[in-house]
Amino acid sequence: MSRSWILLPLLLLAACATAPDEGIDVPDALDVERQHEQYAAPAGEAQAEYLAAMQAGLEGYDSTVEVRMEAALAQLRDAATECLGAQPQCDPRPILDAYESLLRLQAQQLLVQARDLAEPVSDESDMIDGELGLSTIITDLPEAGRTINLLNGAELRDLIELNGPVKAALEDWLSWMRPNLMEAWENYQFMRHLMWPHYEQAGLPEALLFGILAKESGGKVHAVSRAGAGGPLQFMPGTGRRYGLAIVDGFDQRFDPEAATRANVAYLNDQFRLLNNNLELVLAAYNGGENRVRRLLQSTGKTRIWDDEIYWALPRETREYVPMVLAAAWLFMHPEEYRLEFPEVDTRPASVVLQREAALSELAVCLGQSGSRAGWFRVLRNLNASMNPSERQPPGTTVALPAKLVSVYEQDCVEGPYQALAASLHSSKRPAGPQLRPYVVQRGDTLSSIARTVRCANVRQIADLNNVTPPRYMLRVGQRLQIPNC
Repeated sequence: MSRSWILLPLLLLAACATAPDEGIDVPDALDVERQHEQYAAPAGEAQAEYLAAMQAGLEGYDSTVEVRMEAALAQLRDAATECLGAQPQCDPRPILDAYESLLRLQAQQLLVQARDLAEPVSDESDMIDGELGLSTIITDLPEAGRTINLLNGAELRDLIELNGPVKAALEDWLSWMRPNLMEAWENYQFMRHLMWPHYEQAGLPEALLFGILAKESGGKVHAVSRAGAGGPLQFMPGTGRRYGLAIVDGFDQRFDPEAATRANVAYLNDQFRLLNNNLELVLAAYNGGENRVRRLLQSTGKTRIWDDEIYWALPRETREYVPMVLAAAWLFMHPEEYRLEFPEVDTRPASVVLQREAALSELAVCLGQSGSRAGWFRVLRNLNASMNPSERQPPGTTVALPAKLVSVYEQDCVEGPYQALAASLHSSKRPAGPQLRPYVVQRGDTLSSIARTVRCANVRQIADLNNVTPPRYMLRVGQRLQIPNC
């Protein structure tokens, strides 16, 4: 089958010189021409060599093909790096855009081979204004295929090393946020058997899962943000409901690591389809809202988060979020390059059937710190998300825990001094606070918004406490309500 469509016309690399501004010294025409020759011309040669090597590989693969392609990428990267260190008017973005187009072309070709398409893509249908028109094919990529260049390989390494925000995020993770990263790693390892299979089935990289988890919650299943996002992957209530995270028997499934991961995969799949498989834009949508991102793309005509018109229009939190996730994902794959040592922990899952009633907090006391510097409360909480940690569970209840704790439970948590100590501490009563507290209605308040703030009472309960009648549940500014003191 012919693969001649690979030999597409090269992207026209723009000259490095920008238009002169009034009052600023600019190089003369000869300087501009020299810069074009110095940076743009070698980059064009690198593109041509890369495509020629790829075509040669399709016609008859031999060991020199990969060497040629790697050398061409290195030449293109060097051109961008030199441009970055050159005169202020040198713009490396056209070179980086060309670099990205080759990576996407490589991913496309590998997928075409894997799917064994019967017909080649015509040159005419795959061209847009003289550029590599990959949009149709990239949009139709199967979900499992997008990982070819998603987070993996030397190509992303080069782009990360040229990306200031991601490099700054790497420094944060490796300095003052290193303890957070290590905690996220340990928490994830104990939940990995619940979360990773969903990513693996969808063809998504595990590093991406870890990056989102580390930034969103640090692997704390019951984390809740000030904005109301909850769970290990921080779903807002409305978005959670859209993706099947309901409240079942009083338990919010956003806090279930397995259910939350399943919903996360579905959300990402939807956004990959809508945002042309652009990872950075998908992450921006996950944090800042998909409607906001799509509006920015439509209004600016830009396609990359790093374009100024998009990057600076995003909320500050989102501008920080995307590089932090990418950086955590990169460290997950390459810790040794950054003198980062993730601890090896025995995370084999198991469970015990309680032989006597006990709360998770009691178990955390009698299990002690055997094999864990921080004890086992967080792990027990994460693995048994639907259990109230302070509520004693009856005998016969199955409790999930790491396999290495089964023998510790049988030795120290059924009988003996540690079980007695845990039971004694748990039975101690704290002074009971008032069951209700006052709340003054503010402008814009509704019973629904107040119930969301309280989080332990619904609209009907608050209405009944305060004789507020349905169906409109009318409130007035300054009205004093009694609401549950959770």
